[in-house]
Amino acid sequence: MSDLRLLSDAFIPELPGRYNGKVRENYDLPDGNRIIIATDRLSAFDVILTAIPFKGQVLTQTARYWFEETADICPNHVVSYPDPNVVIGTRLDILPVEVVVRGYLAGTTSTSILTKYRNGERAMYGITLPDGLKDNEKLPEPIITPTSKAFDGGHDEPLSADEILSQKLLTPEQWETVSRYALALFARGQQRAAERGLILVDTKYEFGTDKDGRIVLADEIHTPDSSRYWIAESYEKSFASGARPKSFDKDFVRAWVSERCDPYKDPIPEIPAELVEQTSKVYIEAFETITGKRFVADLSGATVLDRIRGNLRPYFS
Repeated sequence: MSDLRLLSDAFIPELPGRYNGKVRENYDLPDGNRIIIATDRLSAFDVILTAIPFKGQVLTQTARYWFEETADICPNHVVSYPDPNVVIGTRLDILPVEVVVRGYLAGTTSTSILTKYRNGERAMYGITLPDGLKDNEKLPEPIITPTSKAFDGGHDEPLSADEILSQKLLTPEQWETVSRYALALFARGQQRAAERGLILVDTKYEFGTDKDGRIVLADEIHTPDSSRYWIAESYEKSFASGARPKSFDKDFVRAWVSERCDPYKDPIPEIPAELVEQTSKVYIEAFETITGKRFVADLSGATVLDRIRGNLRPYFS
């Protein structure tokens, strides 16, 4: 894959108010909106590992599908899409709580309910789970497992509803609204996923408040990066045998790096081109399966950045 088709950086000096995230480049506009450009960068272990062709377009267009599918449930930040990698959104004050909804006893991180359950915990996130659950079992009903949102590069920490309110992270009205929105969004996501032969296992949502104090869905929704999907036809057999159901396994790069070094201490080895290409194909497959649409790469422009610059020219200061 030619470097001309990769968006590793989206620095556009003519745009104001730049904020550079791990994956997205943000520019604050004078009219109260924000330009959000999804690059192809792949972040893990607190560093950028490589860039995956078309990843930014896949994430932006997958989120677009879901924002449009859920617009009747809650307001979202979308104003327009001037480019396949770009969304213009209403600038929000992001709430300091990340809302994670889980429908199954699954996960691999230290904050996942499966990890905690395996370690003997039953009371977590202000919820008590029953004894006797098996790995990857469907929960009696979806649950919300909120975490603190670390804005300073720190680690997210588990929270309960009581802690959210006692620490005044959210008001009671905000927490009620966020919880209601999140469960309704997840229900719609599971319904649409089932129609595509998928199981939406768990996902995270990010909310903010606009200038009027209204709670608005931000960032991304139900993308391969923010959500766990399983292939539905693989579930029963995998669950019965204690294996993990088949999923969009896009963590080839993460696993490859972990096998070769301590990524938090050692220099990261160069990622092989075939591994990058394989990961790109998984992202494209995920988009097509989730949305039911064919992925069409936008190859206009000398480079991806040139194309984006041209489409964003009306916003140049």
